[in-house]
Amino acid sequence: MIERIAACSCGQLSATVTEAPIRVSICHCTDCQRRTGGVFATQARFRKDAVRITGSSTEYIRVDDEGRKKATFHFCPHCSAILYWRLEAEPEMVLIPVGAFADPGFPTPTISVWEQDKHAWVSLPANIKHFS
Repeated sequence: MIERIAACSCGQLSATVTEAPIRVSICHCTDCQRRTGGVFATQARFRKDAVRITGSSTEYIRVDDEGRKKATFHFCPHCSAILYWRLEAEPEMVLIPVGAFADPGFPTPTISVWEQDKHAWVSLPANIKHFS
């Protein structure tokens, strides 16, 4: 059985996953750039039944630019690190930032999205699928 633990910066909020991720992706959209403070975000999708959350969190709900789709981000009320989020359009999934696992052996991303916002100097794995 696989078991990986993701945690916020202070360790108060954690997520234990017991399955391999359904998908690991990179997002270059400007919302992810602002949310992470980096030039892209890397996240892993898991079935919600394979994720156990421990600790308390505060929610931030973001609605997409068309005002139709919601994402609910859960962050630590002590250190403010986002540990996971849920998409209204995919209620059976939990998304976790790959960096929260602090595991250099974590699976490589296979999908890159919102590449129209990608910084020109960013290089990606050779076999990654590209979406604009």
